[in-house]
Amino acid sequence: MRDMYEVMDMWGAWAASEHSGVDWQPIAAGFKGILPHGKRSRLQCGDDEGILIDGCVARLRKYRPEEHELIIAHFVAGVSLRKIAKKRKCSDGTIRKDMQLALGFVEGVMSLTMCR
Repeated sequence: MRDMYEVMDMWGAWAASEHSGVDWQPIAAGFKGILPHGKRSRLQCGDDEGILIDGCVARLRKYRPEEHELIIAHFVAGVSLRKIAKKRKCSDGTIRKDMQLALGFVEGVMSLTMCR
């Protein structure tokens, strides 16, 4: 079993890179005033895995738009969970639960996709 947080972190670096060809917004809506990742290098996943995860994240967007925004803000734009909680005016625990829900959703879709 892979650590989904690590998998999504590598996907976020891949999606944020200029080479991915994916048109994710560099900053999720509502988080424009918060600084994204700097120019430091981040470990990226490969193109095949990146495209697979993109499809899973797209399904998350369809069924759970708030969690999708959380995934994009945190993994692609690099906004901390604490800053997201402050922006949404809720507790860190609430954001962490939402993140677990989003990661579980993506992992579930990934496992279904890979089994076919």
